[in-house]
Amino acid sequence: PVPFWQVLDIPAGAMLQLGATTEGGARAYVLFRGGLDCPEYLTSCSTFTLGQFGGHCGRALRAGDVLSLPDCEPVQRTTLPADLKPTIGKTWKLHVTYGPHGAPDYFTEQDIETFFDSDWEIHYNSSRTGVRLIGPKPEWARSDGGEAGMHPSNIHDNAYAVGTVDFTGDMPVILGPDGPSLGGFVCPVTVISADLWKLGQLKAGDKVQFVPVSQDQAVALREALDESVSLLTAATTTVTPIKPQTPILASLSTDEHETGVVYRAAGDNYVLVEYGPMELDIRLRFRAHALMLWLRERDHEAILELTPGIRSLQVHYDSRALSQRSLLDLLIGAEKELEKQPEWDVPARIVHLPLSWDDEACHTAIQKYMQSVRKDAPWCPSNLEFIRRINGLDSIDEVKKTLFEASYLVMGLGDVYLGAPVATPLDPRHRLVTTKYNPARTWTAENSVGIGGAYLCIYGMEGPGGYQFVGRTLQMWNRYRTTEFFEDGKPWLLRFFDQVRFYEVSAEELQQIRRDFPNGDYPIKVEHTRFNLKDYEQFLADNNHEIQDFTGKRQQAFDEELQRWIESGQINFSSEAPIEDTGEDDIDNLPEGQHAVESHVAGNLWECLVQVGDTIEAQRPVAVIESMKMEIELLSPVSGRIVEIRREAGQAVAPGAPVVIIEENTD
Repeated sequence: PVPFWQVLDIPAGAMLQLGATTEGGARAYVLFRGGLDCPEYLTSCSTFTLGQFGGHCGRALRAGDVLSLPDCEPVQRTTLPADLKPTIGKTWKLHVTYGPHGAPDYFTEQDIETFFDSDWEIHYNSSRTGVRLIGPKPEWARSDGGEAGMHPSNIHDNAYAVGTVDFTGDMPVILGPDGPSLGGFVCPVTVISADLWKLGQLKAGDKVQFVPVSQDQAVALREALDESVSLLTAATTTVTPIKPQTPILASLSTDEHETGVVYRAAGDNYVLVEYGPMELDIRLRFRAHALMLWLRERDHEAILELTPGIRSLQVHYDSRALSQRSLLDLLIGAEKELEKQPEWDVPARIVHLPLSWDDEACHTAIQKYMQSVRKDAPWCPSNLEFIRRINGLDSIDEVKKTLFEASYLVMGLGDVYLGAPVATPLDPRHRLVTTKYNPARTWTAENSVGIGGAYLCIYGMEGPGGYQFVGRTLQMWNRYRTTEFFEDGKPWLLRFFDQVRFYEVSAEELQQIRRDFPNGDYPIKVEHTRFNLKDYEQFLADNNHEIQDFTGKRQQAFDEELQRWIESGQINFSSEAPIEDTGEDDIDNLPEGQHAVESHVAGNLWECLVQVGDTIEAQRPVAVIESMKMEIELLSPVSGRIVEIRREAGQAVAPGAPVVIIEENTD
């Protein structure tokens, strides 16, 4: 046995065996002097298992893998001082800053008070992607999200900060290091950078309370942590919780600026810049684009990343090198220089993509969602029927016709993940408006195509999601190959202001296309053009009468669907009750020779693989538990016959809950 927090000399031939976590915390870490010898991918050696790249072959380690260690000097064997060891238990306090979204725009004041007063339980379906929370649902300060979606949590897509608490409908999720970079849900608080390490130790059943702190305190806590790690000495800091006032740091009114600008806090290292009213207006996207180009030209060393959304730009910066106030002064000053823009005209492409309509992969994701997340969702079992109904169309064929006629303007990239576009039809008469899943799916097939609000997304990789499915297409991201459509060092297919148009292929044809396209063996049609905002606005003016007729009919159907939701109670979704051990499962008094196969973790019984009367060999799987975004097999401890099944598919299970009872074979 090896205690934590020590430097060890490992002799050649030794074996390190890692067991299950038995007390507080969810993960153990092993650090190697000099690191592991792995190739860089996009300037990093870390592994992104969802994207299947980085680290060792882009995946988790398997038996038989060989890892190389670089030559390095030996290090003195030592143990970390006791006062530097973090407390890892089952109850946590996470320090957060208020924002980017809050009261009174999205939440009520009572919602925010309830959020901070509550003890939130960690949901079993949590991982590096996001940590789901069980707790009270908000009252909400508005009835819906308009063009962004039917639920009040829905907003026009913007970038997410790492550690932000994202309300995917009524269920909050703390977005982790593998979480989505862009999305369309409100986020009331963001975990400060000094506390991000805690996310890796949150385990199903743990309790969390959020503690609001000021920007100055957040920066001080980060600096103290950095000093403590660097010097291996304890750094004392005093934390004084504050009463949150507003997530808005500054604003420019429409008297001061053509569209108006709002500057929102998003943790201690991000600021979200929003333009104009909360509506879909392509002019606002150009505003964000202009600010992004202006900041790129200045190339400030403390500004790390710029991510545009539909009507916003998120600025990721190092608050230790650039204060929040100085950044705000820079951003506000930029608007004065950008007041008089020349005619907005940008290079663009029309990219034609194959689409397998209503693909089987979409059916599988819907089935998983109904079984393990929400059975009564009004968009299930058919997302297409839901899209038809909410848009007031006469048939699903009309949905299909509209989709294939539309030309989708790419307004953001990385929507959810990996070069995934968030796009909207240029012609408002092609804009099918839906709501997003509440709560979000835990699984979506790579390159599924969906609609959420007035936007279309092509999922860049396998992962969670909330858009209503219409089909599936080819890859948005090419992990390792440079082809005609994937430039060296830029593995994403689309660019800002591209237009996407679909043509139909069968599911079988798409499977072959998906095999060929990453190798450069499937050509797609790409037309080069330009997008001129003045010409586009003239098109809208010329067709204004028909556009108004279409949007009026769509709004009527939207309002009718919303009213049905309110009357039936489907508008809200209550987070699942905590998983509790009821004590009803008595396995201590099983007859001699019988053995219980217990769940190791809190989760959901995804599938039972055996039936009563079946015979099974030892160490063979009998059931699959869905937990922490993984499917975990439960193995039979003995050879024998199945005599009882204690849990059904779709049922929640607590750690230690018996799933199957086996009578051991004594022959």
